[in-house]
Amino acid sequence: MADKKSFALRIDSETMKAIEKWAADEFRSVNGQIEWMLHNSLKEAKRLKPKTTTKK
Repeated sequence: MADKKSFALRIDSETMKAIEKWAADEFRSVNGQIEWMLHNSLKEAKRLKPKTTTKK
């Protein structure tokens, strides 16, 4: 499992309500939804290093 780092996030209430609704619609926690959104944005922008796979 990858190490996780905590940090405070300040976000306006309208954006937070939209994220809470989206998270509920997809049966995720708000934290999980934000993490998923960030990961997808990084992937689309090609900012993530490709995962290396090991062959057996």
